[in-house]
Amino acid sequence: MNDIATTPGSDRALVLARGLGSRMRADDPGAHLTDEQQRAAAAGLKALMPIEGRPFLDYVLTSLAEAGVKSVGLVIAPGENPIRTHYASVATPVALDFVIQAEARGTADAVLAAEEWSAGQSFLTLNADNLYPTGMLRELAALDEPGLPVFDLDDLVASSNIPAERVRSFALLEIDPDGYLTRILEKPSEAELPPPGQPVRVSMNCWRFDQRIFAACRDVAPSPRGELELPLAVMLAVTRGVRFRALPARGPVLVLSRRGDAAEVARRLRALHPAS
Repeated sequence: MNDIATTPGSDRALVLARGLGSRMRADDPGAHLTDEQQRAAAAGLKALMPIEGRPFLDYVLTSLAEAGVKSVGLVIAPGENPIRTHYASVATPVALDFVIQAEARGTADAVLAAEEWSAGQSFLTLNADNLYPTGMLRELAALDEPGLPVFDLDDLVASSNIPAERVRSFALLEIDPDGYLTRILEKPSEAELPPPGQPVRVSMNCWRFDQRIFAACRDVAPSPRGELELPLAVMLAVTRGVRFRALPARGPVLVLSRRGDAAEVARRLRALHPAS
């Protein structure tokens, strides 16, 4: 059954911070990090990486608050956790709950862990290591149906801190004439890119979900990597009749997934938030 009551707008967001941080842990002799940043990188704690004196996740939470989000579920690992320890002791611009993902089984499993937290409401979902434009988050939250921002590859390269070769490895999106998602193509080859002159639509793992996503996350098969991945769950939901509105979006999206990202993210945030 596809019938579900639509909810005009959403003021809840799920932030995925359970990842193991493997790319951040990897050594990069060319990265210039402070001692505090080195410690965060060695632990794979992208969310707590200090950028201009604040954990990177602070900027993500502030952007969500400015977009009208009031409640955030933060997906973390069980047990003693530095992210939980930090945010349990500081004021935040949103009401913050901790959602426990028992095992790092993939992003679809991370979303499934938030079923109780969602309380039957629609919600945004985004990565803890991506800082998205506030205006885009506001538009996504204002939808009355599931959706996702659709970025143009060339714009992302021009506006963001992501090198072209990395952007070209992101998932490609196919959109129907009515503006709805029809296909997600993970790790596209050069042959699978659209011909020159045609737009290349890219996913940045940001979504607006309703409660139907949980059944897809529960039923999705593991990927070839053995993980329960959110894009595969989204496509399963699409095959079951859930429509995802494609929201045209522009960057910048600031990404902090590797040690070498830190300096450029700091430079850009310094320009956005100059010291008084």
